[in-house]
Amino acid sequence: MTSLGQAYRTYALDFWGFGESGKKRNSYTVQDFVSMVNQFMERMGIDNAPLVGHSMGGTVSLSLAIQHPTKTSKVVVVGSPIVGSSLALPLKFAGYKPIAYLLFNLMGAFRLGMRIASPSICRDPGFPEMMDSDLTKTTLESFLISIATLRRTDLRPYLDQIKIPTLGMFGDRDNIVDPRQYQVMQSGIPTARIERFKNAGHFIMLDEPEPFKQTLRNFLSAEASMPS
Repeated sequence: MTSLGQAYRTYALDFWGFGESGKKRNSYTVQDFVSMVNQFMERMGIDNAPLVGHSMGGTVSLSLAIQHPTKTSKVVVVGSPIVGSSLALPLKFAGYKPIAYLLFNLMGAFRLGMRIASPSICRDPGFPEMMDSDLTKTTLESFLISIATLRRTDLRPYLDQIKIPTLGMFGDRDNIVDPRQYQVMQSGIPTARIERFKNAGHFIMLDEPEPFKQTLRNFLSAEASMPS
């Protein structure tokens, strides 16, 4: 945000049920988040803008580009599942109600387990604190429903509808989303630009911050060339 803010007006959204956004909703599906971004743009008077999304945020960004093509000028996805089956096995299980309830009823143990696993997820020394803070701001319902619907998501039949410049960034060491999702994106959107980061995992912006920022800036500043 700080880096891009030097050249762009930037906005960051917490999806409903996460971060600082409202928690009192009946539904937290991926489609709800697509609608949320669309409504945010309408309320803010943003007719058209590039979207940058990490993980589920990238899935939402691609979905918005498919459903509201005039709203998006470019899309960047970072370690995002194009097909929900690419999620790591523990995350798939977390999309089932009994397991989600167990995790949240044992939140202390869950948070401790995440701290222990953190070095295998991200090399940034500040990651354990960031993840712990995020977990304390997440509700059971938003966690359960969003993961359950993400697990069932499959954007492959719709990718050929995306005609805008698209960038996919994937870390070869990602153990949250199968990094081979870049192949799915590339085959579905032949004009997509793919950048792979050999030494990064799911959080490329933390594992390789400078190459990540440079790649993102270059893509956003490049003149759009529409496919013929």
